[in-house]
Amino acid sequence: MYLAEARNFATSQQCLLFAATACRKTDDRVTFTLPLCCRKPLTNQGHAVVTEAGGVASRRMTRFIFIVTILVFALCALVPRTSAQVNVTQEHNNPSRDGVYIDAAFTPSAAENLTRDLNFNGAISGAVYAQPLYIEGGPNVPMIITVTELNNVYALDATTGLPIWSRTDIGPPVPTTPCGGFNPTGITGTPVVDLASRRLFFDALINGSPTKHFVYSLDVDTGVTTPGWPVDVNATASYNGINFLSTAQEERGGLALVNGIVYVSYSGYVGDCPTYHGWVVGVDINNPSNVGGWATTAIGGGIWGHGGVASDGTNMFVVTGNTFNTGGNWLGGEAIIRLQAGPTWTGQPTDYWVPTNWFSLDNTDTDLGGVSATVVDVPGATPSQLVLALGKDSNAYLVDRNNLGGITSPVAQANVAGINRGTSAVTYHTSQGTYIGFQNDAGTIRAYKITPTNPPTITFAWSMSQTGRGSPWVTTTDGTNNTIVWVAGVSGDQRLHGYDGDTGAVIYAGGGANELMTGTRQWNTGIAARGRIYFGADNKIYAFKLPTGSPTPTPTATSTPTATATATATPTSTPTATATASPTATATASGSPTPTPRPTPTVRPQATPRPRPTPPPRPTL
Repeated sequence: MYLAEARNFATSQQCLLFAATACRKTDDRVTFTLPLCCRKPLTNQGHAVVTEAGGVASRRMTRFIFIVTILVFALCALVPRTSAQVNVTQEHNNPSRDGVYIDAAFTPSAAENLTRDLNFNGAISGAVYAQPLYIEGGPNVPMIITVTELNNVYALDATTGLPIWSRTDIGPPVPTTPCGGFNPTGITGTPVVDLASRRLFFDALINGSPTKHFVYSLDVDTGVTTPGWPVDVNATASYNGINFLSTAQEERGGLALVNGIVYVSYSGYVGDCPTYHGWVVGVDINNPSNVGGWATTAIGGGIWGHGGVASDGTNMFVVTGNTFNTGGNWLGGEAIIRLQAGPTWTGQPTDYWVPTNWFSLDNTDTDLGGVSATVVDVPGATPSQLVLALGKDSNAYLVDRNNLGGITSPVAQANVAGINRGTSAVTYHTSQGTYIGFQNDAGTIRAYKITPTNPPTITFAWSMSQTGRGSPWVTTTDGTNNTIVWVAGVSGDQRLHGYDGDTGAVIYAGGGANELMTGTRQWNTGIAARGRIYFGADNKIYAFKLPTGSPTPTPTATSTPTATATATATPTSTPTATATASPTATATASGSPTPTPRPTPTVRPQATPRPRPTPPPRPTL
């Protein structure tokens, strides 16, 4: 006799509201709890309902619960993912080094009113060439991770800029490097984070007898050194009889993490001396005694770009610079190199591309590898899976990354007006097509469109002049719309600038007096996360905010490039890793993070829950 009354209650607004609150979306999971009104036995003022046709009522109740369950699941689909994680774990946000961040808050109207967050502290110690990282999902509040040339590592509260933990005991930096360079030199390249193990990886140059590069692994949430680390690169890396020599090698490119191996690239110091090589060292993150390496056979051939190692998810790509004393024999320089896991290199033409005038580029110090490799996908083009090189010869080159081709002409080539060196490029998609963008030595930010043709071509899109030489990055509200190309006038006007990705029209002109930065360094790049931009400079991380409400999530990966085929040819050599204990490594590994006291949060008052009657046992359906 109460069944109809109960149905009316269960389909009322009150029960539907209960149903909506039954849905819980956390990260990438949806959990569901059937509201009490829909799953407890039908009652009237706390008494069980009894009907003359008890069996019929039970079947009707079963159908009723089934219908309400379907309604609740439908409501769950409408609940927004308010707590999806946001993480910027590496240089330019993605292994392709595309530099793209998806964030619905970055509309042009909001971006033109970007302001610096004056309440963000951001104080650190040391010069900064590395991009900051943004990490959340751990026991702490969201964090900004940054490193400096003093070999300091910081985890800052992403809202306040106050320290969560810091490491200032990694080891002394090198006070003076050969041929000029960064003085001091400590941690230069952008670290990388493995979210699965919650670990941070970076390369530090530590002064000693002898000076050595060490690859570190720290717990990203606490700063504690992982047991078995750091890895002494001098003692473990070799290739074809070439031993790694830290005093000759500079590390400036971003680290890459691909299928459980962290890859670190090296060049020489600024003045092209002494006997450096282009190196890529790979360390197994789960077995740090397993170290592989690849190097240019000739002296020189450094990997100079800020982006370091790029990847399509399977293979790694680097671009090398000029080599010396080759006698006209190509020995690894002026090339795009494709490496397989390890790293290993087949030596086959499928795995390297070299311009036909490489020897001339060598003799004039006109490095092909002025800018790090960028993986580019162009839907509709043939070939569509490409890799980009930009160099000091003012040319942009696109090559088929499934078959680089050896010493031959590229798939596409264009003069892009200006010397390009040290930086990273970007690639992005809009409704108008696929673009590449970069800033050259003259301070001009330029964009070119890649045509979806057979073969693709490189055509001019737009350019804007500003002072400084940085690495751009890109925001878009959904992956193709409201695309803004950002770049900082590093060592120039020291302001952020934002340009329309299709036209180059100015969207953000640098702000006012409060938005002026100091101590910005060449090549550096910013990041976007939860409606904010973060940028690293000497002794300071800057935070800029949009004039909108709650920031929206920024997915870690904007797109996944299609992995290229793995060559089947036999590699020319297999690097042998030798785990060698190092007194310096032992000493530096024993350090512990320096915790910084944080303000005690104000306790929020909790509402007193309303008493609920204890439901009787549920009947078996």
